Amino acid sequence: MTEALVVSIMIEAMRMATLLAAPMLIGALVVGLLVSIFQAVTQIQEQTLAIIPKMGAMMAVLAILFPWFLSQATTYMSGIFTNIPRYIGG
Repeated sequence: MTEALVVSIMIEAMRMATLLAAPMLIGALVVGLLVSIFQAVTQIQEQTLAIIPKMGAMMAVLAILFPWFLSQATTYMSGIFTNIPRYIGG
């Protein structure tokens, strides 16, 4: 296994992790921004008001996009397992 191969595997793993995390993080960001605007307008400064909607948004995104997440992760892992002989053989 060459150094270039290890680097390419790690880059692909980081890309996949980013791809799978991004929708939930973007959802939490948008909801957090909306809650912050609401808190600024109403002058309500309750911490649970910021956290609970973000968690709900992340769970909703996960529930909606779970088939896509599963497809992406399965394709990635299938590629990893299929190429094990190539990784070992060099």
